[in-house]
Amino acid sequence: MKPYNEFLSEKFVSNKPSGFMVDMDTLNPNLKDWQALLVRWALYKGKSALFEGTGLGKTIQQLAWADAIYKHTGKNVIGYAPLAVSHQTVREGSKFGIVVNRCDTQADVRPGINITNYERIDKFDHDSFAGVFLDESGRIKNDTASFRNAVINYYGRTPYRLCCSATPSPNDYTELGNTAEFLGVSTMAEMKAMYFINDSGKTTAPWRLKGHVKDNRFWEWLATWCVMIQKPSDIGYDDTGYILPKLVYHEHIIKFTGEIDTLFVEHAEGLREVEESMKETLDDRCNMIADMVNGSDETWAVWCHRNPEGELLSKLINESVEVSGQTPDDLKVKHILDFADDKVKCLITKPKIGMFGLNLQNCCNVIVTGLSYSFEALYQLVRRFYRYGQTRQVNVHIVIGEREGHVLATIKRKEKQMEIMFDSMARHMSNATISELKHTKRSQTVYDPKIEMELPTFLVEAA
Repeated sequence: MKPYNEFLSEKFVSNKPSGFMVDMDTLNPNLKDWQALLVRWALYKGKSALFEGTGLGKTIQQLAWADAIYKHTGKNVIGYAPLAVSHQTVREGSKFGIVVNRCDTQADVRPGINITNYERIDKFDHDSFAGVFLDESGRIKNDTASFRNAVINYYGRTPYRLCCSATPSPNDYTELGNTAEFLGVSTMAEMKAMYFINDSGKTTAPWRLKGHVKDNRFWEWLATWCVMIQKPSDIGYDDTGYILPKLVYHEHIIKFTGEIDTLFVEHAEGLREVEESMKETLDDRCNMIADMVNGSDETWAVWCHRNPEGELLSKLINESVEVSGQTPDDLKVKHILDFADDKVKCLITKPKIGMFGLNLQNCCNVIVTGLSYSFEALYQLVRRFYRYGQTRQVNVHIVIGEREGHVLATIKRKEKQMEIMFDSMARHMSNATISELKHTKRSQTVYDPKIEMELPTFLVEAA
């Protein structure tokens, strides 16, 4: 009988390289050494993911990757990103000497690198591209199942694929499973069967790593197709230039003024009660926020969750623009880019519109009015400003009603859990990732004959 460790080793599935090798000196000269190493590894792998902390330069990496594929194959590459991010990517490309064509349909495609927004993914001839990259690839987790399946099916035959996103939450394996399936590494079902267990037997219940894989095996498998880093030192490089200034949270609690039947104000527990609290404190919250912004000469961003908040805030705050779901796409892009260029003093919008992918280090004053239970939403919207390249202390003002204290406590608990899990993830993956990156050579089977071949008699006689 085989030892158990040997049995597990035989079941370990790695991602075989399907790309090509390049000399790092031939890549875009604006890449830092560690960025060039990641791009070379992604090109060698052919299908891979780069999960990096916000501000580590995923844009130039994915564009350098796409540029190398176009030069290698002579065929076009397409990228998908959130609406405003796709326009910002064109501007970023020009800074790095890389031409990026913004397109809406297949008729707009030009030779080289093309980019569009996710909402237009069905407007293209998907088989005409040699490579595809997904910017903010967590979209395939956060959107509908039909959208996820469409993205995976559209590019199931594309030779080169790259997913780029901020480091996913370590306790949410959905994004990892969807990414692995898009890249053709494994299906979600295969990943779960190999590495996870569901104690309750319900598909909607949380999955956890099996005991025999949680220490190393799962992380080693991840390192064969993705890189997860929070800072350059995670892969052995110097962090100079990547030390962030302080991030300070300020809590502003609007007192509950309604009638109460108990000694203390009871916290809103469910979503309906939280919604009621937001309605009750709408005027007070918006007036407090307007006073903060109007009394300052600096740039501000205000994130709200409901339309009445955005409408009232836009009336109360001087020199502000609101970007809502009803704002036409061309104006959404204009307002957001104008804000990034310091042409607008205050941007008012919702997390679901602008929390992914944007680079807004020009602003260091952030207000969040009302909270959802989603820590990811808060993390992402804060990271539009608190990211590498930010030189000033970032102040995040959370304005909520007194009854919403339970939501804030839940968010703080999730934040602590995330910090612990990121540290654990870095420890588990560091050695395997460094080994993968620094030993990118083609896998090949060496022919080493051990048995002398004897020709059949009739062949010998014929000779």
